[in-house]
Amino acid sequence: MELSCKSEYALLALLELADHYSEHEPLQIRQIAAEQSIPDRYLEQLLATLRRSGLVRSQRGARGGYILAREPWKITLLEVVSSIEGTDIQPSELDREAKSLEGLVIREVWHEAGRAADAVLQKYTLQDLAEKRNSRQQLDLMYYI
Repeated sequence: MELSCKSEYALLALLELADHYSEHEPLQIRQIAAEQSIPDRYLEQLLATLRRSGLVRSQRGARGGYILAREPWKITLLEVVSSIEGTDIQPSELDREAKSLEGLVIREVWHEAGRAADAVLQKYTLQDLAEKRNSRQQLDLMYYI
């Protein structure tokens, strides 16, 4: 299983918003795009999807932009990835698509792997990602001293 480019960009954008969450000031698309090296137009589409999913809010006006809809410690990575990628195939759909018994068994194992991945993504929040990044930055600084 791989992390799609869409999901990675969405997580990067949300991490940027999480970093500024305590300031209660929205970030503009161009700020997020510049900081995280995400194409503006692409980020605009991703943020619209995240807004429809209730993960971010938008504010209009000269000081407008985007802000997290909830605290970073309450937004799981599973919510983010699910909002960007959509939901998984249901088991009954797997049964219909399998052309053979072997195909059915492969699909069942693939579905189990997906559930395991979902469990890991449900365990982590944006806050957890920010803390992991910060601890790695500290280790890198210490290494170069």
